[in-house]
Amino acid sequence: MELTVDVSFHIRDSVRKFLVVFYIFFSVEGLSQILKGQIVDTSKKLVEGAYVLHLASEHHAHSDESGNFILAGVEDGDSIQVIHVGYEVQSIVLTDIEKPLVIQLTEKIFQLDEVIVGNNINSLNSLTTIDLKTNPVNSSQQILRKIPGLFIGQHAGGGKAEQIFLRGFDIDHGTDINITVDGLPVNMVSHSHGQGYADLHFLIPEIIEKIDFGKGPYNATKGNFATAGYMDFKTKDRLENNIIKAEVGRFNTIRTVGLFDLLNIDGQSAYVAVEYLLTDGPFESPQNLNRLNMSGKYRIQLANRDNISLQVSHFTSKWDASGQIPTRAVSQSSISRWGSIDDTEGGSTDRTNINLDYLKVVNDRTFVRNKVYISNYDFELFSNFTFFLNDPVDGDQIRQKGKRVIFGFESEVNHSLEMISSDVHIQAGIGLRYDDINGNELSRTRNRRITLENVQLGNIDETNLYTYLNGEFEFGNWLINPALRLDIFKFDYVDQLDSVFNTQSASKAALSPKLNVLYNLHRNLQLFAKSGFGFHSNDTRVILQESGEEILPVAIGFDIGTMWKPIPRMIFNVTFWHLFLEQEFVYVGGEGIVELSGRSRRQGFDFSIRYQINDWLFFDSDINYAIPRSIDAPEGQRIYSPRSIIYNH
Repeated sequence: MELTVDVSFHIRDSVRKFLVVFYIFFSVEGLSQILKGQIVDTSKKLVEGAYVLHLASEHHAHSDESGNFILAGVEDGDSIQVIHVGYEVQSIVLTDIEKPLVIQLTEKIFQLDEVIVGNNINSLNSLTTIDLKTNPVNSSQQILRKIPGLFIGQHAGGGKAEQIFLRGFDIDHGTDINITVDGLPVNMVSHSHGQGYADLHFLIPEIIEKIDFGKGPYNATKGNFATAGYMDFKTKDRLENNIIKAEVGRFNTIRTVGLFDLLNIDGQSAYVAVEYLLTDGPFESPQNLNRLNMSGKYRIQLANRDNISLQVSHFTSKWDASGQIPTRAVSQSSISRWGSIDDTEGGSTDRTNINLDYLKVVNDRTFVRNKVYISNYDFELFSNFTFFLNDPVDGDQIRQKGKRVIFGFESEVNHSLEMISSDVHIQAGIGLRYDDINGNELSRTRNRRITLENVQLGNIDETNLYTYLNGEFEFGNWLINPALRLDIFKFDYVDQLDSVFNTQSASKAALSPKLNVLYNLHRNLQLFAKSGFGFHSNDTRVILQESGEEILPVAIGFDIGTMWKPIPRMIFNVTFWHLFLEQEFVYVGGEGIVELSGRSRRQGFDFSIRYQINDWLFFDSDINYAIPRSIDAPEGQRIYSPRSIIYNH
């Protein structure tokens, strides 16, 4: 035993010494001079993602979330250039690199010339940046449409989450896309209406700063539901102006928005935003939709460069709906196109969020982001999909209802170092999401008032513990991004309709490796190949019905394509992609079950172009082509949805 311990000690000591020597030998910091700096704008807002270019060597750096950057291999007398979309280009001659540099950027009218493609793992985000700058949004529906190739449908009233379609998926309300706002999850697991239900109506469009998105299961920081892709909406830290806006339209539509700057000084900012929407819609039975949004955000930068952000929001909505109607009823003139069979459909929902973010700057190369959030959510929806088919007397109306509290936290370490032959960025995170769901209900009802039968009623506890490790290694023109993510789930369910108390439970884990490779010929041309594993979880009730089998089906995908700026005011993307799913789930809302429909395969291509004709005129176009197949369906029935071509212009 003593010999084993002694040998282990010497092995660990040798490894430690080797790593220290390796770091000292390859580290650039001891061999060249380092420029450290921070980038802000005229309102003292920290500028993330600025491109800092050393003109003599073409070596570059990017500013992080605190606006900080480090650029190696520079000397006094050298020139650097700072470039960021929506700001004047800054050219600076270095005079004293020993002193940290604070660079202030001046905002200007957006110019496509400023977009840089190369050396960015998320270069596709430049498309949404362009779209937000040139065509601002004023509704949550338009927010979703900012993702190239994504389109939506709305049914059963404007208060219900949109139906999402992307890359050959009918995603329902979010089953195969991971949606967050400032890291706060939007998707609802084990939701009474549908798995992954993502209601984005609590987000006020005017406070969106940027959209981070990606298609495919290639980002290690995104876990459950990130199969077709993900999107994260970043809200503003401070306001440029106070805004009061009123919009009036047909069908008794009124929308008012107020953005109020409460605090805007060096190192601190605070604002509140309020939105109210009222509309009846074009239907003969008024929709009576009303929605109230309130959001507030406070941010402070401490003397040690740490940043603390607190965001609080509340959202409430209620509506009536005319629902879906049969075509034959319209063609036979029994109802008009805007009529209804059951106009007692509709619902109500509300959500309150508290989101605390603490960014700790450890040193010039390391920072830690800590996030904790809590949400209180209520939902009630009345639907009637089959009218009087099953119950000719009382009708087929159903109620789906649930209350939940969501708690979560995430801690992420980011460390950068510069070697002689490469730049390295390491990102490691650990997090937890816990959903406490009470009264998850499916009932048969009449006229919203009378409960005829409880089909499902129970309490759910769902826990997701996860960790990930992400690396970016830049070797000259190459950027290699290997990553690994581990998710562990615990599912508990208590059936309140069961005469005997019994907690049913199951556990499952998913390991998701990723590998992305980029080749940058120069800063305006990037070739990329992305690959990775992902998954989407199933509803807790179905997981227990299936005895824990096939509950975290694997998704395997790859993308190959290019981002290119052939001329300063034109940028386009071409991507060929393939995605395989181990298992498809079809949610049957009226019965409260999920049907397994076997393996699927999707493939296609995406094409996007943005062209600035002059200072005030832009052209944009997206063409997306997808071929989805159900592999396990009988021969001749394997196209479970037709080829889809989406053209946005």
